[in-house]
Amino acid sequence: MVESCFGSSGQPLAEQGRVLVGEGVLTKMCRKKPKARQFFLFNDILVYGNIVINKKKYNKQHVIPLEEVKLESLKDEGQYRNGWLIRTASKSFAVYAATATEKEEWMAHIEKCIEDLLRKSGKQPPSEHAAVWVPDNEAAICMHCKKTQFTVLNRRHHCRKCGSVVCGPCSSKRYVLRGQSEKPLRVCLQCYDELTRDRARPAAPQPAAAPAPQISGAGSGGDSSADDDSDDDDDRVQPDQKHDEPKFYNDDEKTEETNNHSSKETK
Repeated sequence: MVESCFGSSGQPLAEQGRVLVGEGVLTKMCRKKPKARQFFLFNDILVYGNIVINKKKYNKQHVIPLEEVKLESLKDEGQYRNGWLIRTASKSFAVYAATATEKEEWMAHIEKCIEDLLRKSGKQPPSEHAAVWVPDNEAAICMHCKKTQFTVLNRRHHCRKCGSVVCGPCSSKRYVLRGQSEKPLRVCLQCYDELTRDRARPAAPQPAAAPAPQISGAGSGGDSSADDDSDDDDDRVQPDQKHDEPKFYNDDEKTEETNNHSSKETK
């Protein structure tokens, strides 16, 4: 069912032992603004995509292996309530549920799946995660130089190491960030200095990625922050559209099992 909802835009999801644990709509903090996204929680992966037709059609499918996920609860702040971070080595972002109860349910089910996976595999949870990008509307000026004002010509860019919104001159360096890409990625000057300084230390326990050659002219090459947030556009669902509460199937199964067990005991 989930595969058919994504159609040709998605990848095959059916695998031996894979179980759909729950599904529902969460508000994902995208680069430009918060947007509703459909999430499907399986026992080994988290899948989400853009809503084209509610409960019928989705696109821009993203698949996240749960072994790579770390959750961090967010404090309520203004209009942003009931949120938490979904962090991986390649991408991290914030999501928000409609109520505190839904937040607790989502986080508990995801954490349980992660715990079960790591216990079965014997693997350790990842120690490094990609930075959460600061939304565009939270930075009117460059967060590095504190001078450049963003306009149509002076575009916003994101440092892939710290997530700050920076101008072109303040993000003219590139560095290979393992876990995110094999290619050099845009980083701010401060992060570049820290990365190269760490690499130069002879007592480093593990070899770090080699710094990429400097590429000047940050405005060239089409390296826009939007390129790495492909689900930030193509938003066809109305932002004020009401969504049903999330559904977690194992809860229903446990309830049914409990009822059946109680019924047998009564008999």
